Amino acid sequence: MLTAKENFLKCLRGETPEWVPIYSMGMMFDGDNPPPDMLVEPLIISEHRVRGGGPDVWGVEYVPTESTSGALIPANDKFILDDITKWRDVIKAPDLSGVDWEKMCREDIERRKLDRSKTTVCMNLHMGYFQTLMSFMGFTNGLCAMYEEPEEVKALFEYLCDFYCTVAEKYVDHCKPDVWTMMDDTAAWANPFISPAMYREFLIPLYIRQAKFGRDRGLPISMHNCGKCEGFLDDLVKIGVTMWDPAQTCNDLVGIKKKYGNKLVIAGGWDAQGRILQDDVTYEEIYESVKKQMDLLAPGGGYCFLGGFLANKGDENVVKKNAMLYKAYNALCRNYY
Repeated sequence: MLTAKENFLKCLRGETPEWVPIYSMGMMFDGDNPPPDMLVEPLIISEHRVRGGGPDVWGVEYVPTESTSGALIPANDKFILDDITKWRDVIKAPDLSGVDWEKMCREDIERRKLDRSKTTVCMNLHMGYFQTLMSFMGFTNGLCAMYEEPEEVKALFEYLCDFYCTVAEKYVDHCKPDVWTMMDDTAAWANPFISPAMYREFLIPLYIRQAKFGRDRGLPISMHNCGKCEGFLDDLVKIGVTMWDPAQTCNDLVGIKKKYGNKLVIAGGWDAQGRILQDDVTYEEIYESVKKQMDLLAPGGGYCFLGGFLANKGDENVVKKNAMLYKAYNALCRNYY
């Protein structure tokens, strides 16, 4: 029998796995077993997340949110850039001379206590260019900048990409990841924040540069994009993306699976909404919600389960519901194929 890591990677290669894999992003898993996958990010970029908040590499202040178990968001009263034409005066990449990349990578891996024979290492650099612009300026000013000063926004994005690609060059071959991961949340539940034309104009050239590190090493490439982002998938598949998460149910997931087959792995396809959110939800109801989505998306492969409940840290109901959710997944996944 394959390990969870081997089974997951088999799915990402476009093959039918032995059972329905799970993609956990290292956050939710059976405490008795190692996580099937883990995000690894260079500490020079991700230190604010390790600390649980504070300024990021660009000086944006991040704060934890109680209702999402401590997930970090930019402080909404401390945006650092008011005028996109002045970005060169404000946004300064840190000096990378003297960084011990091998040591940083070793410590990043050791901190997560990974057994690489059992856990898939997914290397990520940052949370996305679109998201970073919004963290600098806020959504109103950030979106206006894209319309009013597109060349300045592109120049800023290229500057950010130069920095991230430099970090990748120094770090990736020490890390030796199993999966190359990219992220950028460019959509809300009902609609994307920008048009497909703007997506291609502003963001795809950056993703191409970043994806090259995975392509050159023969790695599967994953893309994290929440919300209704189905209109962007053609462009992502063209640049080599082989897995998309969290594949929320506001998208036409059945149509997407029919269109791409196992060429694009759907990781997700389950959302905590409606009756499932209630505190008195039963195991049987959660089980049926997972089974319904597996039956829609898992036949023939090309699917990984991804899901979970978020609430205040220590919320006993959420702990209970997550336990039921993963019990349901484990009951269904092993004998699916």
